[in-house]
Amino acid sequence: MDRKRILTGDRPTGKLHLGHYVGSLQNRVRLQDQYECFFILADLHTLTTKPEKSAIEEVTSNVREMVLDYLACGIDPEKSVIYLQSAIPEIYEMNLIFEMMVSVPRLQRIPSLKDMAKSANLNEMPFGLLGYPVLQAADILMPRAHLVPVGKDNESHVELTREIARRFNYLYGEVFPVPDVLVGDFGSLVGTDGNAKMSKSLNNAIYIADDAKTVQKKVMSMYTDPNRIRADIPGTVEGNPVFIYHDAFNPDVDEIDDLKDRYRAGKVGDVEVKSKLAAALNNFLDPIRERRERFFAESGLVDEIIYEGTLRMRQEARETVTEMKKAMGLSGIWNKISRKAEKARKSRERDNA
Repeated sequence: MDRKRILTGDRPTGKLHLGHYVGSLQNRVRLQDQYECFFILADLHTLTTKPEKSAIEEVTSNVREMVLDYLACGIDPEKSVIYLQSAIPEIYEMNLIFEMMVSVPRLQRIPSLKDMAKSANLNEMPFGLLGYPVLQAADILMPRAHLVPVGKDNESHVELTREIARRFNYLYGEVFPVPDVLVGDFGSLVGTDGNAKMSKSLNNAIYIADDAKTVQKKVMSMYTDPNRIRADIPGTVEGNPVFIYHDAFNPDVDEIDDLKDRYRAGKVGDVEVKSKLAAALNNFLDPIRERRERFFAESGLVDEIIYEGTLRMRQEARETVTEMKKAMGLSGIWNKISRKAEKARKSRERDNA
């Protein structure tokens, strides 16, 4: 490898939102010139909470929308490999092997799994959801990644990947790097309702592809300080979603400081604070929306990018699994049996000649 590698990606459940941007996308764009990047369209992971055929039928459209968001935000397919998880046969092999290295109690200690089950309205934990972080470990270690940009809620998953890599290397020899984690500056972005992180399922998200009017409407309905019923009442800035978004997306620091000072003093209304946030968000999103429309207009471009990236990943996957099996001695079992079987077959042919 000439450069160190990055692996990260998303479940194709629809268009991406601003939470994805601050949690991971901005780091991917920033780092693609420094690292060899692999971005996974993790459609197998959608089965953990949405195994229904109707949900699977939506994946193709969702994948295309997600890649358009990638390209619009600045991910360059000439520098990065974008690939479809389910089209890599080796991922199933790696997942099975890694499952042998993790205990059920260890997986049960990962807090985000219970949250995922709750969000999906699951009364019981499916085996596949419990093993979700093991499949993630296979995703990360397949290209032998060194760094994983993720949201704060996935940090514990990468820690499990580190444990699996160390255990594999201890048992069979050095095959995998132990990857580091890179969390976005803002961690998880709170949703517009102020009650949880931004999420499609909670309907509290501003999407990267939202038009200006939609952004304006969503911002003006955002949750703020519930104790501030009039503009002349001093308000709380800390933890206030509107100001969290200002800090994340408004480059005018002086404007933010002025709004915060006046908000704390009860000298500015929510309408002004939100209007300036909507303007800042639309200024941020305008060039992204323009790029998205341009890529969308190029018929077949997105499918070609996914196809070429998946072929490249298949090559990487074959090399990784070959190295794994060689280190474990698994390939030796079949080689010995096949050689002896071939020798016996040829011997019988000579005897019968």
